[in-house]
Amino acid sequence: MTKLNTMDKILYESQRQGRISFYMTSYGEEASHLGSVAALEPCDLIYGQYRETGVLLWRGFSLDQCMNQCYGNKLDPGKGKQMPVHYGDAALNFVTISSPLTTQLPQAVGSAYSFKLSNPTKSSDQQRIKCPVIFFCRNNGYAISTPTSEQYSGDGIAGKGIGYGIHTIRVDGNDVFAVYNATKAARELALTNCPVLIEAMTYRLGHHSTSDDSSAYRSADEVKEWTELDLPILRYRRFLESKGWWNMEMDKQWLSKIKSEVLESFNKAEKVKKLPPDELFNDVYAEIPEALKKQKMELLNHLEKYGEKYPELENFEK
Repeated sequence: MTKLNTMDKILYESQRQGRISFYMTSYGEEASHLGSVAALEPCDLIYGQYRETGVLLWRGFSLDQCMNQCYGNKLDPGKGKQMPVHYGDAALNFVTISSPLTTQLPQAVGSAYSFKLSNPTKSSDQQRIKCPVIFFCRNNGYAISTPTSEQYSGDGIAGKGIGYGIHTIRVDGNDVFAVYNATKAARELALTNCPVLIEAMTYRLGHHSTSDDSSAYRSADEVKEWTELDLPILRYRRFLESKGWWNMEMDKQWLSKIKSEVLESFNKAEKVKKLPPDELFNDVYAEIPEALKKQKMELLNHLEKYGEKYPELENFEK
């Protein structure tokens, strides 16, 4: 959780300095990431959302990989063609993130149903499409600028799961142990081909993204009130201290170590060049259409003629 939080702080500020184009933080929602993924097995396929970087970090996605993707340099598997924070790693069974909300839901259901059909001895009633899938709803109080009070009647999403006949639980999303236990139980149910809905109640402390200013739609007092509550990292730290497993000196050393690791990856990624600008046209079609070939030549001719007007080209390979 502290690694994610530290990376968020550094990359958020780097965007504000114009060093990367975009970023989204997970302030206040760390427990929902780590508690859920810790309860899963490495073989479990995850279709994540854009504010769930902690899930990937737990599975072994490195700081270098995060930084390379956010910088869109030549070490980024996506070759700089996707927005920052849209990570993915097939080796870690984490499908690449999409920007539009809920695109991952039908994809996850389809994958789960495929798994079910490939294991017929484990299926009960093929006429009922019940799949080994967990729907994890991280209810952070906002849909960009719209508070949940203006999104639906009732007190949350959990009631909708019950209405669909899905096993459902609502959990304190700021309690990493509660999230872990709920997800662990959900996984056991899912393995019997029972879909499960988990609603983790949390709060988005940060802005929706670096393109957003949340002060336009919520008060500073509201954010302050949540900041002073037992948020995930503070709550977990207090738990460890109560057991005698942690103290302020250990915390200071740990945070210093994590910050050094994050800054090291940050500095490395910033020095790696990006692919040539005309790489933009590759890997879109199996064969580049004539219209795109024409645009590609226009770009190359333009850069050859006016390249001195674009000093940032020094960050690109030739």
